[in-house]
Amino acid sequence: MRARPFGGARRGVVEASRGVVGPLRGGVVDERGSVTVEFALVLPAVVVLTSAALGASAVSAEAIRLADAAGVAARAVGRGDESGAASALAALAPGATWSLVGEDPVCVRLDERVRLGPLADAVPLSSRACAAASGR
Repeated sequence: MRARPFGGARRGVVEASRGVVGPLRGGVVDERGSVTVEFALVLPAVVVLTSAALGASAVSAEAIRLADAAGVAARAVGRGDESGAASALAALAPGATWSLVGEDPVCVRLDERVRLGPLADAVPLSSRACAAASGR
């Protein structure tokens, strides 16, 4: 008689190594589909964390752009070129409101609300830059 590799008493050992020992299927609990369930449970968390990371990087990039625009506008106003400051702000920070804060040094404050897809105007940003008033 030919011996079967997984027959007899050894069969229970092989099946027990494939799953958790329990009352179903001859002492072994079936684990098929568990990876799919775990993936379905983890996927929303991964999507939320990825979206949050992308949103945070977008807000950071917008804050840097706003700071650069405030510096350009402050230097232009310091030279006495307020129309140049307005045109620079229109090009560099469209939609941002600006105000002059001081006389010497001249400080420009920019305020803008960041649009993040469905969260329109959710994050308020502000930037302030100062420059010496040389041409006024």
